[in-house]
Amino acid sequence: MSKRIDVSDLNVYYGDFLAVEGVTMAIEPRSVTALIGPSGCGKSTFLRTLNRMHEVIPGAHVEGKAVMDGQDLYAPDVDPVAVRRQVGMVFQRPNPFPTMSIKENVLAGVKLNNKRISKSDANDLVESSLQGANLWNEVKDRLDRPGSGLSGGQQQRLCIARAIAVRPQVLLMDEPCSALDPISTLAIEDLMSELKDDYTIVIVTHNMQQAARVSDRTAFFNIAGTGKPGKLVEMGDTATMFSSPSVQATEDYISGRFG
Repeated sequence: MSKRIDVSDLNVYYGDFLAVEGVTMAIEPRSVTALIGPSGCGKSTFLRTLNRMHEVIPGAHVEGKAVMDGQDLYAPDVDPVAVRRQVGMVFQRPNPFPTMSIKENVLAGVKLNNKRISKSDANDLVESSLQGANLWNEVKDRLDRPGSGLSGGQQQRLCIARAIAVRPQVLLMDEPCSALDPISTLAIEDLMSELKDDYTIVIVTHNMQQAARVSDRTAFFNIAGTGKPGKLVEMGDTATMFSSPSVQATEDYISGRFG
């Protein structure tokens, strides 16, 4: 299912403001790519361009290309909703729909896409999605209870189950563990290692240890100063980036000397 994404010369604007400039990178299928860098350097903005989520902000637009297995995600005939169906997203804070049960939360994306589904198929999809998110055994006896009644770590895994229920090819995760305790964080990290067998995963993280643990490739973003655009400084295999990066600024950031 997973797809490769090739980004070339991507500029991201909010109105006249250039937020991210000149990003070129290849995001490999069946792998975890980590985006690291100081706050405000465009990591989350760039992440959102991969499923056109940034377009919900008025005036946001891009120049350049993001191509997924030969399909330009920004071609005039491409529906942004169809892109988001293929490229799912998990946000920084767990956001299950508070009035919906655990089961209804898992099925929410499927129903939003106007897919008719039989009761037995829905039950199978709920089970397979929750198993895919390593949550089934913890909630199988309370599927009709509110999703908001789960712990923070369970809520985040519920959001992952909701994302994978629509069968995307790519999963974007914007600091998915920043609001979680260490045990829940470890559960999400273990889950990412399993999910990359089936999905292309891109994660934004401020946790250097997490990037080193879970990612196959790491991209370092930086910014020259307030009001300047964020830029991709370098990208490579995670082991190489953390042991011998080619740019001094990358080493300074990874080692904690700034950022």
